[in-house]
Amino acid sequence: MPVELPDLPYPRDALQPHLSAATLDLHHGHHQRAYVDAVNARIAGTELDDLPLEEIVRTSQGSLFEAAAQAWNHAFYWQCLHPRAGDEPHGALAEHIARQFGDTQKLREEFNRAAMGLFGSGWAWLVQHPDGRLAIVTTRNANTPLTGDSTPLLACDLWEHAWYTDFQNERARYLQSFWKLVNWDFVGARLR
Repeated sequence: MPVELPDLPYPRDALQPHLSAATLDLHHGHHQRAYVDAVNARIAGTELDDLPLEEIVRTSQGSLFEAAAQAWNHAFYWQCLHPRAGDEPHGALAEHIARQFGDTQKLREEFNRAAMGLFGSGWAWLVQHPDGRLAIVTTRNANTPLTGDSTPLLACDLWEHAWYTDFQNERARYLQSFWKLVNWDFVGARLR
């Protein structure tokens, strides 16, 4: 069964003014679709044809891994954003953040520092380690915490196509907009 390009969880213009419809068209409609098409071309007629995308990411290598991981990372990223989001985390997530970082502002500062420190393309993540601790990690290119022991909670796409249309080369401005869209309910629901 081929991997499908998931629909965006909101209308393509719903993240404006923080992310434009043009950015979502390019990002979801072009880049993510290309990754899904590349996965399907590589798994057609193989034993991987019936696996869910997460399993393909966990078991593949080379160009198949790159395409599958990018398809999964992007689908996850869209879930991390919401047009009526950006407030503060609450409940168990807020408690975890306070315990690990002090408060949400310090989490944002550390996350932004990590995101700005990543040279080139990749991702910034908030993850939960198996022992329950939260951590911020960055991955280069298509790499993803999905292949390790930690649970991805929040992803920020640091590939240039994620922000160039709206912010040109200003990654810091993109990060400011990113925080106004973070879907803390989705992030909190992923806590173990």
